[in-house]
Amino acid sequence: MSVSPSAPAPAPAPTTASAPPTQAELLDFVRRTAADAELIASLPLDPEGRTWVRLEGPGGSEAWLIGWPPGTGTGWHDHAESVGAFVTAAGELKEYSLAARLPADGWKTLELTDGVDRERRLPAGKGRAFGRHHVHEVLNESTDEHAVSVHAYYPPLPQIRRYSRVGQVLRLEQVERPEDWQ
Repeated sequence: MSVSPSAPAPAPAPTTASAPPTQAELLDFVRRTAADAELIASLPLDPEGRTWVRLEGPGGSEAWLIGWPPGTGTGWHDHAESVGAFVTAAGELKEYSLAARLPADGWKTLELTDGVDRERRLPAGKGRAFGRHHVHEVLNESTDEHAVSVHAYYPPLPQIRRYSRVGQVLRLEQVERPEDWQ
């Protein structure tokens, strides 16, 4: 199965007080939170592994403050049915993503077509929102500086699907659920 670049998503509709948060609202939240210097400085940083603290997100969303030691990353993954946003609060992160909508279920291996790869450099203050099934990997490519970021997801993460990638071949390797992260 080949996957081609996807068309741009339509702009999110305005929300009411009882509606779930939109991608734009999640992005606004992570931007405001990333600007809280005291909160960012309070995150304990480990020289060898990522650290994180769960935050109270808007409208029932799940939010995280994450510390990234030099050279660490997430590997290829998606957030299943959740939409999300993240902003770099300190240092710099790089995001590699696929500009393609992948099938939600029923596959183990996909051959990606040319033109689906995207790369974003995200220095402090920069971030992005994303839709359901957004496949990406996030890295701190620095050799000597930690990075810190703020993330928010709605609905709270039901699962994370982890992938391996060799060339244009993407393979589903593992499905994690919240009980796996305890």
